[in-house]
Amino acid sequence: MTSSNHPESYTAYAFTEKGGELSRITVPWKDPKDGQVVVKVIACGVCGSDEQVPKAIYPIQYPRIPGHEIIGDVVAIPPNETKWKVGDRIGGGWHGGHCHECARCRVGDYITCENAAINGISMDGGYAEYATLRTEAAVRVPKDMDPYEAAPLLCAGITVFNSLRHMNVTPPEVVAVQGIGGLGHIALQIARRMGFRTVALSSSGSKKALAHELGAHEYIDSSKADQAEELQKLGGAKVIMCTAPNAKVIEGLLPGLAVDGTLLLLALEDAPITISPLSMLGKRLSIRGWVCGHAVDSEDMLQFARDHDVGVMVSKFPLDKAQEAYEHRASARFRVVIVPDLP
Repeated sequence: MTSSNHPESYTAYAFTEKGGELSRITVPWKDPKDGQVVVKVIACGVCGSDEQVPKAIYPIQYPRIPGHEIIGDVVAIPPNETKWKVGDRIGGGWHGGHCHECARCRVGDYITCENAAINGISMDGGYAEYATLRTEAAVRVPKDMDPYEAAPLLCAGITVFNSLRHMNVTPPEVVAVQGIGGLGHIALQIARRMGFRTVALSSSGSKKALAHELGAHEYIDSSKADQAEELQKLGGAKVIMCTAPNAKVIEGLLPGLAVDGTLLLLALEDAPITISPLSMLGKRLSIRGWVCGHAVDSEDMLQFARDHDVGVMVSKFPLDKAQEAYEHRASARFRVVIVPDLP
């Protein structure tokens, strides 16, 4: 094994039982196996989907260290590692690894691997001083990027970037963003920088100035106007990116779509959305979901963000306040990041 100096053990915060809170644990150092590298965590974003660990929505083996928006420097590699070296800055997103053998992997669609690993869910994540990442899923991170802003891009950023670039929409068609939060404030920047006519959809006027600063050409406040009707006055939205979990609001936006428009579901919403098929037929409307992307997608996202000055609004917490950081995941403006070295 090649490594820089490392401790015999390190501190992490883990959920130790279903329904519990984060607990401080001491993790014995383990050298990386073939196909793994160990990073010293610089930053780890706190994502809304981290709640799947205490809720055990996926099968969870406790204790489990959450966190899938990881930025760190490589400190240990196995003898046969050829892709990464000690000192490289890399990241780990939702996609933690793939099998290379299933039908989806064979066509290169690794994010839908039938045996996919998930950082912070099926394997330990980044609420820790160190984290082990699988090499095939690790993301190269430019060292001149702010690591605290880059961390949320590995989930929130890649979700909005990768989904939008795969939609049937061409600049300067209209892209609307529902919700100006953790995903939405990034989506507005990306849509504008991709060249789309960008519309912010919010439930009050409180974020109007911010939305325009982020790149919105138009702002539609649902407390003052019917958003679907206002979108139609603009010619209809070719894509509506639904980034805030509100089933009733989302289903009400369908009439705001243009012909061949897509209602793009990105929010973590488990409530059912009621849609009449009849309302979709005349304009050939579509409803699509999208889940982030794999390592190459994330590297594309980071390059785009770097080239186009896409920023992320973050609140930083030290590792010993991991529970407080987790509790602020939905209320922060707009993303929470755990920084192990923050005093």
